[in-house]
Amino acid sequence: MTHQHEKEEENYDFIYYLVGLLSGLFTGAILYLSNASFMWIPVLGIFGLLFTAFFLKTLVKGREDA
Repeated sequence: MTHQHEKEEENYDFIYYLVGLLSGLFTGAILYLSNASFMWIPVLGIFGLLFTAFFLKTLVKGREDA
């Protein structure tokens, strides 16, 4: 009896989300240091997450076919 072990593909999408979040937070911190409002830090962090979700759903969607 033969057992085929299908190799499960590991999902590394969390890395994209982490990079998007940190990039947004870092950009907000730079704006805060240049005398902008403190609210830019969380706003740009959320914007980074949203951009990452858009990036993964549209631009990286066909990466399995490549």
